[in-house]
Amino acid sequence: MKKISRPFFSWLKPAIIICWVVLFALLLKRDVFIDTITIKENQILRQAESEEYQSIYFKDSKIGHVFSSYSSGPDSSLLLRQSASMKLHVAGTVQDIELELLATLATGNILKDFTFSFQSPFYRMKANGTVKGNSVNYTLETGTNVIHDSYTFDNQPLLATSRRGYLLSEEMKEGEKKKIGWFDPFSLTGKESIIEYRGRDSILIGGRVHNLHRFTESFAGTRVNSWLNDSGVLIKEESPAGFVFIKEPKFKALSISDGGEEILSAVAVKIKGKMAIPKGKKMQYRLDFPTDLTLDLAGGRQVFSDSVLTLTRETVPDSATGPVCSDINTSLAATPYVQSDNEEIQSIAHDIISTGTNRVDHVRELGLWVYENLEKRPVLGIPDALSTLQNRQGDCNEHAALFAALARSASIPARIVAGVTYHKSAFYYHAWNEVCLGSQWISIDTTTNQFPADLSHLRLIQGELQEQVRIGGLLGKLSIEPLQEGTKNDSPLTETP
Repeated sequence: MKKISRPFFSWLKPAIIICWVVLFALLLKRDVFIDTITIKENQILRQAESEEYQSIYFKDSKIGHVFSSYSSGPDSSLLLRQSASMKLHVAGTVQDIELELLATLATGNILKDFTFSFQSPFYRMKANGTVKGNSVNYTLETGTNVIHDSYTFDNQPLLATSRRGYLLSEEMKEGEKKKIGWFDPFSLTGKESIIEYRGRDSILIGGRVHNLHRFTESFAGTRVNSWLNDSGVLIKEESPAGFVFIKEPKFKALSISDGGEEILSAVAVKIKGKMAIPKGKKMQYRLDFPTDLTLDLAGGRQVFSDSVLTLTRETVPDSATGPVCSDINTSLAATPYVQSDNEEIQSIAHDIISTGTNRVDHVRELGLWVYENLEKRPVLGIPDALSTLQNRQGDCNEHAALFAALARSASIPARIVAGVTYHKSAFYYHAWNEVCLGSQWISIDTTTNQFPADLSHLRLIQGELQEQVRIGGLLGKLSIEPLQEGTKNDSPLTETP
């Protein structure tokens, strides 16, 4: 899911986490009354203007680098220029990724304006925005689509960087926590982190022992460790997903990357015991995950109790009248990334759907159309329905976004869900949909053409990007044990051919 410099680390996580989920969660109750960090005037960001290089590693393999420069701007502002290049090994291909950021910061890391671009083999985007009061007003261009939106904070939004002297200036005691909110130019959302000072730490980097200040940043259940020198410059940062960012000399940072280990397999969830192909009506799994994560495990075909998730395969009705499911209003609404009110999407949906009023037939027709008309390939980018319709390619995220938009434009409540599904002896992160037919939510996976989806689809999150980022807190921490169908005992299922 980014750089030794914090903004880049924020962009990278949503870009590489399976199905483009990225990282938020509710804080522990004991963290509610943590002091909000106060960034003092004219400090570390105003220190010497400089250039910095960082290397990006994944599972001990060098996969890219980050270049950052800081210079004086007008009216005592600071200009941050940042670029990153990576090679990511995804689903059998090595994809070259390029990111660029130009941001103007007022004293204390307060964001004034920004321009951000991201490019991968099958996706390009450019975003720019300005801050008025506590709101960031931005425009997102994907090459085929333009989205206008805004995000409002409780206070003036900050942009986190590799210069974090403000943490040291707070003179935090070991074990003390502070709260900091910041804007992420990749996901175009706001994030709030809890930062804990862990004291001095002797750490081996590049064959040398460094005595650094260690901080742990918590958001979405994910904990990222970082180490700062006495000037507040970030020297090393690591995430539980296996990404490490290290400040290094230019010649070393710019050395050739090889793409490293295949990302999707590396973060897949290995099972406990053995897995049988779920062919019956029920399937059970014992889940183990961090208790401070909020997941959407119950509802629809899923029941969660005593750490056991029970899935009951839905029966698709022959026909269905008007929907009476809960939460249908949000599942019918157009959003910046699910543009069900777009004329092109509405026209396509109208052409796909046969005559008549049978909603079940309409769901089948829309799902089959998405399955047959999108080229299956990993697309590293922020999925939106209109761009997907025009490009006709994508992975599970693009399939789910486009189906949701087509269904909603036909007045069929549809929501995007994310979780894991079983594949090649492990559970891989995945996205699919649920539709309301009559009084029940029924799963549909247009990437694999399953309606309903099989019982190896374990839903963890409901919602779009801002919700899906919670999956980041599960990386490396989720354990799944298949159980006997219809029981809660410890007997593993027998693997079947």
